[in-house]
Amino acid sequence: MLTLHRAALVLPDPADPTAPSHLDGAVLVRDGLVEGVGPYAELAAAQPTARVRDWDDALLTPGLRHPEGHRMLERAYHPDPREELGDAPVPDGLVGEADETRCGASARRGLQRMLGFGVTAVAGPFERASVRTAVTRSGLVALPGAGAPPGAGVRPEAVWSLDPLVGLPFAEAVHGRLLVGGRADFALFAPGADGVPGADGPSAGGCRAVVLGGRLVFRRR
Repeated sequence: MLTLHRAALVLPDPADPTAPSHLDGAVLVRDGLVEGVGPYAELAAAQPTARVRDWDDALLTPGLRHPEGHRMLERAYHPDPREELGDAPVPDGLVGEADETRCGASARRGLQRMLGFGVTAVAGPFERASVRTAVTRSGLVALPGAGAPPGAGVRPEAVWSLDPLVGLPFAEAVHGRLLVGGRADFALFAPGADGVPGADGPSAGGCRAVVLGGRLVFRRR
């Protein structure tokens, strides 16, 4: 299926300040891959039969990289809603835990909640088999080590957040860029407080939707 994702501003490569951006832009996706990036009017004219997802005033960018998958998925515990503990990670809640089933279930919940912050890639290493399985099945890209580009920072140990933008600037948190022929992984974020999507990137907690391999896997209600 050919799908055109339209947004008020498209930033194909936010880590590069010289890279072009597209006001009223779009990303064209076919079979899980990016087929085009550019102005919406041009892509829509070239592919008039494409299904259009109009994200209105959103900012469309590559998804985010969570730099601490090991700590957040193998040490932090992600409560089950039935436990009535909230949905914030419990720091070191799995330290010493021997039950792989419990660890795997916690990791699945953590990964699902990461999507709500625009995460499309998560860094290991992952030592537990149950966590490796959860990451593989989630569709998120698993990265070795911190998965950080050269020169990128890391978050303080005291930060236990599923949102990479808590502790990292957007340019360091973003994962990769949107390239024709590349995997269609991207996120859509709310505009700034003035209602205008900013070229400096989104604020923490502002993710509206996530697309992984061309599939819409998260949409905020």
